[in-house]
Amino acid sequence: MAQTTFFKCPLGVVKIVGDANGISEISILDEGKISVSIPKELEQAVIQLQEYFEGKRTHFNLKLNPKGTDFQQSVWQELLNIPYGKTLSYMELSKKIGDVKAIRAVAAANGKNPLWLVIPCHRVIGTDGSLTGYAGGLWRKKWLLELENPTNQQSLF
Repeated sequence: MAQTTFFKCPLGVVKIVGDANGISEISILDEGKISVSIPKELEQAVIQLQEYFEGKRTHFNLKLNPKGTDFQQSVWQELLNIPYGKTLSYMELSKKIGDVKAIRAVAAANGKNPLWLVIPCHRVIGTDGSLTGYAGGLWRKKWLLELENPTNQQSLF
């Protein structure tokens, strides 16, 4: 039976759903009730996501169980190959999937990703470098990319 937990993060309230077969959903809500206890099956996900938001984790080690079509699964699998702090365009992602003409389908699959952050769909950008589409809002995408690749402030002295 699926368990659900909610915890506060810098971007809102993280919702995690999963069971013994793995984590099936991670998303960020604008608001929501914070869980009093964390189900055993979701403890590692909460710990690892908190470490990520603190800048202490660059890779997740969780059992994942996203639901989707074979094509969506192939896109999500390719997203896992985008390194922390790096981005990839939708065009480049389409090429990696093996069909440059599937750019719209790839973008749609990216938008259906049920495991935000862990399957890093926020690392996919427009060919021109623009921040395009993110289910959680472009401000969250920008925040996540800046967390992963902070610009060094130039020193005046």
